[in-house]
Amino acid sequence: MIRERLPEDGAALEAIALDTHSHDGYPKYLPGDLMSFIVDPNALVAWVAEVDGAVVGHAALHPRSAPEVMNVALGATGLREDQVAVLARLLVSPSMRGMGIGRALLEHATSAAVLLGRRAVLDVVDEHVAAIALYDRAGWTRVGRVEWNLPGGLPLREFVYLSPEP
Repeated sequence: MIRERLPEDGAALEAIALDTHSHDGYPKYLPGDLMSFIVDPNALVAWVAEVDGAVVGHAALHPRSAPEVMNVALGATGLREDQVAVLARLLVSPSMRGMGIGRALLEHATSAAVLLGRRAVLDVVDEHVAAIALYDRAGWTRVGRVEWNLPGGLPLREFVYLSPEP
């Protein structure tokens, strides 16, 4: 089941984020305050996936990403910033992968972006091959590649994707 994220989901999401980071390195950079990274107050909307009452996944739509990502996304779509929504913080507990939860969250967020009058876009680190495979299978289109630096100068290379046309 997918439902809107609630404040009380924070601890479960932080645990999933730590487990995901240990399992496959996402997020690439662990900020000092992981909770604000996952539960970003600037999100347009956010959801969790539940299985048997336990939170096992998360996705959010944000109004923007890094300037480098936004430049590619806006250039590829011809849209203004207020006409796109950035799919962010897509996480599925490593123990629950392969059950379609990530795909369900992806499709839910894409549909929600359309309802908000926006086109969904996303950026993904180029070494996260499982996530890239999910986006490719779901019909998203890779429109560019960006490189920028995280805090501390850590280089980040990402692909920028557009959701399928509504």
